[in-house]
Amino acid sequence: MRNHDSWKFERRQHFEEQGSPSRDAFRRGDWDEALRLLDERRDDLLALTREDERRGSFFHRVRVVETPLTPYMRWELHSLRIRAECGERIRVIGVERVQALEKTDPLPEVVILGGQTLYYVLYTATGVPDGAVRYTDPGFIASWQKYIENLYEAGEDVISYFDRELAHLHSPQPKTE
Repeated sequence: MRNHDSWKFERRQHFEEQGSPSRDAFRRGDWDEALRLLDERRDDLLALTREDERRGSFFHRVRVVETPLTPYMRWELHSLRIRAECGERIRVIGVERVQALEKTDPLPEVVILGGQTLYYVLYTATGVPDGAVRYTDPGFIASWQKYIENLYEAGEDVISYFDRELAHLHSPQPKTE
């Protein structure tokens, strides 16, 4: 993709990350190893940011955060902080920003690629990825993108959120998920 930004809206508070050595270490209760493995990805993340800049196409992420934080969210916010330190554009919003639209169910996980394709990402009840529904209707995509952009503008940079809310916490225990 060139000269078109992409957007991700993340609502769920727990996922079962697959193919992540850091997440596997966290599941085993090895917090130090989980963080070390996250940090090991910096060079790759910096390369992705440079590629985004070269193409003029940036990936923006809005992460809904509920408190108290789940152990998964504490792990993910460490990951997101490192991504942001490497140049990814990530904002955090509180659940109160979306609750008015969640009368019966939480909002879906959404990815918009270059303003042209929207994916409504599906998960099992336990948080394992389970496919996606693809949408190409320009009006539908534009309305979702505007909503996510507005949340992004209202959100807080993940680094400042992390420094205020997580930096002082002890390691989470994965067994409570």
